[in-house]
Amino acid sequence: MLVYTAKRIVLAILVALTISMLVFSLLYLSGDPATALAGESATSDDIEKIRQAYGFDRPVWVQYLSWLGNAAQGEFGNSLYFRLPVWELILERLPTTMTLGVSAMTFAIVLSIPLGVLAAMFPNSLIDRTALFMAVVGQAMPSFWFALMLIVLFAFTWPVLPASGSDTWRHFVLPTIVLGYYATPAFMRLTRTGMLDVLSSDYIRTARAKGLRPWTVLFKHALRNAIIPVVSLAAVQFGFMLGGSVIIETVFALHGAGFLAWESISRSDFPTVQAILLLFSLLYIVLTFLADLLNAWLDPRIRVG
Repeated sequence: MLVYTAKRIVLAILVALTISMLVFSLLYLSGDPATALAGESATSDDIEKIRQAYGFDRPVWVQYLSWLGNAAQGEFGNSLYFRLPVWELILERLPTTMTLGVSAMTFAIVLSIPLGVLAAMFPNSLIDRTALFMAVVGQAMPSFWFALMLIVLFAFTWPVLPASGSDTWRHFVLPTIVLGYYATPAFMRLTRTGMLDVLSSDYIRTARAKGLRPWTVLFKHALRNAIIPVVSLAAVQFGFMLGGSVIIETVFALHGAGFLAWESISRSDFPTVQAILLLFSLLYIVLTFLADLLNAWLDPRIRVG
């Protein structure tokens, strides 16, 4: 297990360094960053002063190492639009995004895993067909359209929930449903497929032949093995949720890190954009790493392989 953990740590570090290079390169996608910051009416002297002030006159690799060193200390400079330290802005907005992400993930798991188990227990039944229909609809329906439909239905037609804001738990209900339902089809289908494979295996038939209770066979033996792929998918889906929070937070006016990313992109606030992208990427890497360790603990064949 220690060797497997060490390999995963090295791989995570390499992936993190690669992502940091990509995030840093965003600075130069639009050409000379000093010219972009100076504006159209700036003179060559103004551009040169900005280039020296931000260190753009240094070699690119020196700029990257300097930026990486500062990022490792949580120093991303000041926002070009808000005129505040980027890290303070992120710390102020991040709790809203994490609350939305955790609540959406909880909603998706609570809804999808029981549906997947029931669909596998009763294949080709009404429950199975209903679950598959929900999966198809969930994958085909754009999240922003679903969000707008919920707003029209529950905020205007039947005004029981607020359409925007983040002051109370009621403001998170609709965004949680939208973001969570986006991940539900994948969880449900993977749980159903895993349960069907496990329930037809020899050791499940042996457990039943020994006279074990059906619920013991289902939860202690079948579900534990069928849930292993779902653990890995949960880390991937949470990363997608962080990315999807940009759209959902914008639609519902939730002032989280996703909404901050949208504001920063629209205003060319590249220090803030870089910091948010790097943070979301690192969270995704950490979650994937933890999921790999949990999978290895649940299934020893993974770490042996």
